[in-house]
Amino acid sequence: MSKKLTSRAEDYSKWYNELVVKADLAENSAVRGCMVIKPYGYAIWEKMQAELDKMFKETGHQNAYFPLFVPKSLFEAEEKNAEGFAKECAVVTHYRLQNDPDNKGKLRVDPKAKLEEELVVRPTSEAIIWNTYRGWIQSYRDLPLLINQWANVVRWEMRTRLFLRTAEFLWQEGHTAHETKKEALAEAELMNDVYAKFAENFMAIPVIQGIKTESERFAGAEETYCIEALMQDGKALQAGTSHFLGQNFAKAFDVKFANKEGKQDYVWATSWGVSTRLMGALIMTHSDDNGLILPPSLAPNQVVIVPIYKSEEDLEAITNVANTILSELRGKNITVKYDNRTTHRPGAKFAQHELQGVPLRIAIGARDLANGTVEIARRDTLTKEVVAMEGLSDKIEALLKTIQKDLFNKALDFRNNHITEVDNFDEFKEVLESKTGFVSAHWDGTAETEDKIKELTKATIRCIPLEGIKEMGDCVYTGNPSKRRVLFAKAY
Repeated sequence: MSKKLTSRAEDYSKWYNELVVKADLAENSAVRGCMVIKPYGYAIWEKMQAELDKMFKETGHQNAYFPLFVPKSLFEAEEKNAEGFAKECAVVTHYRLQNDPDNKGKLRVDPKAKLEEELVVRPTSEAIIWNTYRGWIQSYRDLPLLINQWANVVRWEMRTRLFLRTAEFLWQEGHTAHETKKEALAEAELMNDVYAKFAENFMAIPVIQGIKTESERFAGAEETYCIEALMQDGKALQAGTSHFLGQNFAKAFDVKFANKEGKQDYVWATSWGVSTRLMGALIMTHSDDNGLILPPSLAPNQVVIVPIYKSEEDLEAITNVANTILSELRGKNITVKYDNRTTHRPGAKFAQHELQGVPLRIAIGARDLANGTVEIARRDTLTKEVVAMEGLSDKIEALLKTIQKDLFNKALDFRNNHITEVDNFDEFKEVLESKTGFVSAHWDGTAETEDKIKELTKATIRCIPLEGIKEMGDCVYTGNPSKRRVLFAKAY
């Protein structure tokens, strides 16, 4: 496993691509635009899944599964949603192959096996889910309906990057139905807050909660809430979204219920989701030129123990001590690996675990056994210390909490130092080009101004912050009146 990476300063994009592959997270597949998530990468995703799934269930949601294929007539029922995704859809038109009479040993699509109706491979599941909900909801007693599914979706992307943008990706999508507008809005806000807590408490990524402008909303939504994170190269990344769908899908699929007065009404809806794009956010927020840096909460192995020995007798004695340490750490629910491979030298093991971002490394040699000590190396700071074996599990437990906290604070300091208020367009452009990060500026609220700024600078309005201070000012581009500042940035 080659450790040498292109530095971030030299080429951030190349550094990212190399790191994903060399750290054994994922690789490009034989299918254009699709990726293979390798076991180490998938182990991180599984930890994300497990924690999010727990948070969803604690807020009253249940998991279900819906078909991968959506009949075209259902997909186009909600016009804005269909129009928004139309250019990214993969479509199934036939259901059978046959031997090609003109090419021996080859297959062709059977021209007689054309589907009566084309099937869209889901880019998102609102259509098939809301068509299903019509049979599940008759009365206010059936509400709220709080459903999530873990699934894959396909969006036919032309320019792809591992985890950040692929033709097929993994995600979860929540789809809920409510009796009132107030309840649905509260749900959309709640789930956006769940995403923010997950990003900050488990991924150690500070995020800004906000709402999207009309032109940046999810297709078919009346309001889109989001969490925005800032990567080390000063570009923003949308880490999660939660949508208030109003009654648009209920009306498109005729999902009505008898209210408490016995009258028929359309339900109110939300949808919300995060995807394997979070893996990209995790990598780009914390990692360095030596490789991955993983927060302990999401690291497949929080601790690795490496024996350093010259003889089989040394290895046996070290293994006895290591097994005791393993048992004590696992008793504290700390994930730990004993790397006793005989095919790799200690230096190669150190390099691999550093590249793969294991938070803490313990090295034990014959001298350590004699002294009753071990050497502990922190991945985030690259510092080492020799500590006593006595009380080691408590020391490790405390260190992991410190690392988690330090990673968040480091990312928070970077984010806060890269939010810049500007009041004129020249300064706006200068900050984007030199300092990068979020630019806090007044905007006159029009799509025309938003589009023009994007055309001139490639920066978009990432969000209207929920906690932002409302203050009158002049639009940074037009000079027209503005009610508040919004956050612009170049983004992934």
